[in-house]
Amino acid sequence: MTGGQHGGGAGAGAGAGAGGTELGRFLRARRAGVTPAEAGLGTAGPGRRRTPGLRREELATLAGISVDHYTRLERGRETRPGPSVVDALARALLLDTDEHEHLRGLAALAARTVPEPAAAPGRSVRPGVGLLLENLRPGPAHVVSRTGDLLAHNPAGLRLLAGLGDWPATRRNLARYAFLHPAAHGLFADRDSLLRGCVARLRALAATDRDAPDLARIAGELLLKSPEFARLWERRDVRVSGHGRTAFHHPDVGDLTLGHQSLLLEGTPGHRLIAYYAEPGTPEHDAIVLLDLAAHEPEAPRTGRPPQR
Repeated sequence: MTGGQHGGGAGAGAGAGAGGTELGRFLRARRAGVTPAEAGLGTAGPGRRRTPGLRREELATLAGISVDHYTRLERGRETRPGPSVVDALARALLLDTDEHEHLRGLAALAARTVPEPAAAPGRSVRPGVGLLLENLRPGPAHVVSRTGDLLAHNPAGLRLLAGLGDWPATRRNLARYAFLHPAAHGLFADRDSLLRGCVARLRALAATDRDAPDLARIAGELLLKSPEFARLWERRDVRVSGHGRTAFHHPDVGDLTLGHQSLLLEGTPGHRLIAYYAEPGTPEHDAIVLLDLAAHEPEAPRTGRPPQR
C-alpha cells in the first residue's frame, strides 16, 4: 500500500469548498507554505507579516506577472492562465514535478466553460490480469482502482493488509483501510507517511476529475469519519509516486520491509497493479511465503492483541 469543521457531504469533500476555484485554493495554500527566505527574498520585507508565507505581491514579482493578474487567479476571477504563467508560478512556488503537473491540471480544469459529465469508472478486471496476479505468487500483489478500491488480489496480496479480509469486498479500499480499520493503526511502521500518500494521490485525482462519483464517495466518507483525513485533505499535497519500500509490523509474520512497485494497467480507467517483492533467501521472502500459505487456513478473529504463542 503505497503515504475544525469540514465538508458535510461527498461533493464538498471532493474539492468544492466555499467560493473561488480549486486552482485559487491550491495557489493560496502553496503561497502560505513558502517563506521569503526560501524564495530567495532574504529577510521579510517592511511591515508586519500576518503569515510566514509569501505575500501576493512578492509571489507576483517572483513569477513576473502583475499583482492584479495573480490576485484574480487566486480569487477565481481569472480562469485561463497561459502555460508560461503556470510554469512561472510553479518555479516561484518551488513546486516539485508532481505538484507542477497538478497545477497544470488545475489550470486546465479552471479553463473549462462547460463541465464534462462524470463517467462511472469500470471495476472489472480482465482474466489475464488475474492470471498475472497468480504468477506473481508468493509475492503479494493486488489491483486497485484510481481511488484505491481493491478490485483483485492474490492470496498474500490480501493477507499482507492484516484484517482487510474481514470487510466485505465492496468496502475494501486502501484509503478507507488506512484511516478507519483498527488493524491498520499498528501495521505500518511509518503510518504518517502512508496516510499523507493516500490523501495526496486522491488530491491529484481531484485536480482533473473532482466531481467524479467514485472520488466524491470515498473523500466524502473519510472527511466525515476521520479528522486525520480532513486535516491532510486541506493541505492540498499531491503525490503520484508508485515505488519504494514499506515496513510492516505484521501480526502473523512479524516485522518485515518489502519493496513495492505500482504499474498502470493500460486500457483501464486508472487501474493499478501494486506488487511487493523481497530477495529470495531473506527473512522477508520467507515471511511472504508464509502469508501465501496462510491463505489456505481459516483466519482467526482479530482482537487488536498479538497472537498467543
